Amino acid sequence: MSGKSHDVEGAYALRTPEDSVRYYGDWAKSYDSDFAADMDYRSPDKVAEAFAALGGTGPVLDVGAGTGLVAEALARRGVTPVDGIDISAEMLAVAAAKGVYRATILADLTGVLPIENSVYSGVISAGTFTHGHVGPAAFHELLRVATAGAVFAATVHSAVYEAGGFAAEFAGLGDRIEGFRTDPFRIYGRAAGADHADDTGWIVSFRKR
Repeated sequence: MSGKSHDVEGAYALRTPEDSVRYYGDWAKSYDSDFAADMDYRSPDKVAEAFAALGGTGPVLDVGAGTGLVAEALARRGVTPVDGIDISAEMLAVAAAKGVYRATILADLTGVLPIENSVYSGVISAGTFTHGHVGPAAFHELLRVATAGAVFAATVHSAVYEAGGFAAEFAGLGDRIEGFRTDPFRIYGRAAGADHADDTGWIVSFRKR
């Protein structure tokens, strides 16, 4: 994959929301084929599986929705409706064309979300909490837009879980959440090749009190 103009290394090297807007805007049309398929990207299906196993129901907010891979995985499990939020208009356009979202929301996940309080019964995310993307502080806004009892399921790259402050952030949520757990998984399948075959993450799940 290193010969392509957009790849995992490029995505991991992003540092600002503006970087993400540019990078994913250019990558949107080929993302599903030259990343998700070529790398055997497992995160969307694994997090959807975890969400459904916890009894998660809609309406669901798909955080960092990208091209809609998580919503497709939820649809296969009968979980609807799903709204997608992402910083890239181009990625959301690809996602919307798949017909798996009730609505798409263009927003910067590092800021205040243009969503009212207590809207969603579930919050899900794959691939957003990783190198150079969205930090753990975003969970305060995500909790605000979720209803009491809402199911959360999100992937966090293992390399940033401690170093990026996610572990400390979750510990600090205290009595705002319940049923907290972390489950390890492999982000990519065998097609990823030697460079990323061993990349791992945590599926973090809990309910909002």
